[in-house]
Amino acid sequence: MTAAPAPWLVVRRLGGLVRFSHTVFGLPFALAAVALAHRHALAHGGAGLDLGRLALIVLAFTAARTAAMGFNRIVDRRIDAANPRTAMRELPAGLVSLRAAVLLTVLSSLAFLGCAWLLGPVPLLLAPGCLIVVLAYSLFKRFSWSAHLVLGLALSLAPGGAWVAVTSDLAAPATPLWLMLAVATWVAGFDILYSLQDETFDREQRLHSIPVRFGTVGALVFSALLHVGTVAALVVVHLREGLGVAHAVGVALIAAILVYEHAIVRPGDLSRIDKAFFDLNGYISMAYLACALIATLV
Repeated sequence: MTAAPAPWLVVRRLGGLVRFSHTVFGLPFALAAVALAHRHALAHGGAGLDLGRLALIVLAFTAARTAAMGFNRIVDRRIDAANPRTAMRELPAGLVSLRAAVLLTVLSSLAFLGCAWLLGPVPLLLAPGCLIVVLAYSLFKRFSWSAHLVLGLALSLAPGGAWVAVTSDLAAPATPLWLMLAVATWVAGFDILYSLQDETFDREQRLHSIPVRFGTVGALVFSALLHVGTVAALVVVHLREGLGVAHAVGVALIAAILVYEHAIVRPGDLSRIDKAFFDLNGYISMAYLACALIATLV
């Protein structure tokens, strides 16, 4: 009989299953939205944020993202097993059982709904619909090339939800919608770049993506246009909220990183996609959080 893996190894494998380290992409934008919503609330006579609510927002984001990634790995396990690039992921490689993945996904979903309940009636009202969106994006590549855009929508719910969690108000100004648009276009744009690695495999498996639908060059143009939208949306956030120099520097830095990201991924050279996806987009989210915090505190 094979001995059960040590608890620390189980936790490590589950963390690998849901790519816990990739939280760096979405959480900083959610926290930036928290900071900006707190600033907005105080400026308009509201109570703003307390540490307990901040902790619940972080837990809610982490739980929703874990549920989404767990569900993605479950429904894609056979596709991942057939793809040489993903065959060694935890589920197809047998490092994590299907039962453990399902349990993690269910518990994470319940934790997200529990956090929404503790945050108040408005977050609780919105939470089930948000959960459906973040889970459903995994299914879109089976029938629509818009899967990247749905992923962007799913991640954009984080700053929008964070804003509502701070203000407890559905009648929010347009600012969080522009921040959501920035995140949606940013995520969809870099997901298109990442999916270029699987263009041939997706064609063979009759899966849908923007590279499959429009080809490599078309996908690069599509991604670039989305990232132009990202910068434009952040500029609107800056102007609407009257943010200072620090935020302007953050937006300019993000624009520069996105330009570099597209410069290193070319039709004839996809060798630096991992750098573009992991490193540069991590820098973008952390840079925006830092500048939003400075703009809020100064």
